[in-house]
Amino acid sequence: MADNKTKKGGADRRQVAAGEGYEVSYFARKHKISRNQATTLIKRVGNDREKLNAAASKLKSA
Repeated sequence: MADNKTKKGGADRRQVAAGEGYEVSYFARKHKISRNQATTLIKRVGNDREKLNAAASKLKSA
């Protein structure tokens, strides 16, 4: 059976969609890191936005 069509909601903003180039670019610009660094962080930490924000802050301060 198909998904319940009555349950509609927005995209999950707690995650960064690594497969979407515009999301990776936005994340990189937001934290003033390169796109390659952002991609590496996503691969290492996962796509949880809170964890990625913390990792990017550590990366910038190092």
